[in-house]
Amino acid sequence: QVQLVESGGDLVQAGGSLRLSCAASGSIFSIYAMGWYRQAPGKQRELVAGITSGGGTNYADSVKGRFTISRDNAKNTVYLQMNSLKPDDTAVYYCYLDGSTHWGPRRVYWGQGTQVTVSS
Repeated sequence: QVQLVESGGDLVQAGGSLRLSCAASGSIFSIYAMGWYRQAPGKQRELVAGITSGGGTNYADSVKGRFTISRDNAKNTVYLQMNSLKPDDTAVYYCYLDGSTHWGPRRVYWGQGTQVTVSS
């Protein structure tokens, strides 16, 4: 099994910053990518940012230039630095890991989510 533990969600004023962390543990054999999705009330879950094992990154257009994703491979941890936050960034942020265990096929694992609230 793979466990993902997120932290860093909080209430912040518009224009502020937050840093989310997601640490993966368990019987991980290989990680292809990690990243973040978010889901606001009444909206579909959307990709925020992802980073591959090789360091390639991709971002939602709405966060480009404001958010930065990074990864510590030795710690199996992914970070999301969020700057210039807007009320529209308010959502539950979910960490994901695309990978495989020692005895299981490749699949996507999800964290429990962390709440980010941006006040105007």
